[in-house]
Amino acid sequence: MRRYLEAIEELPGEIKLPLMRVLELFREEIAETVKRSDFEELKSVVRELAEAQKRTEQRVEELAEAQKRTEQRVEELAEAQKKTEEELRSLARSHKELKEQVGGIAHTVGYRLEDESYKALPSLLRQDFGVEIKGRLKRDYIDIGRDRYIEVNIWGKAGQNGKEYVVVGEAKSQLKKKDIDEFIL
Repeated sequence: MRRYLEAIEELPGEIKLPLMRVLELFREEIAETVKRSDFEELKSVVRELAEAQKRTEQRVEELAEAQKRTEQRVEELAEAQKKTEEELRSLARSHKELKEQVGGIAHTVGYRLEDESYKALPSLLRQDFGVEIKGRLKRDYIDIGRDRYIEVNIWGKAGQNGKEYVVVGEAKSQLKKKDIDEFIL
């Protein structure tokens, strides 16, 4: 400020006073605008903001790492899911094959049971009821009306005391009430 005053002293008198007044107003305005304490406070706030920014950046980095780990786990889970689905498909195929095999065995057992009944029934019917089988027992279809037929496992002709009968039967490895009801009705 001193240099300004020295420079103004060299000016003519009519300019000195107004210029001094302008300089004084300028000084007051500057004094009101930024005080040293305000500047120090501003520096302190900027430092705090910088530290907060560093903490935020650190946290963002940590979150990015956590996100990478999460993505890795999701990829691992997706792979495990694919393997599980493939194993499930394989298990379903095996189950289907096993079901077909068991069905085939059940079919074979059923036919075998029917074949054995053809051999055993004539003597059992003769011994227990005095019924004589005429010809052979066989598997056949019976007309139950309007193009409807049912398969009968055991069918044949028989006689007792001069009367003719038809032997009709069903061979089952496991007899259930439902089977009897269906056969009778």
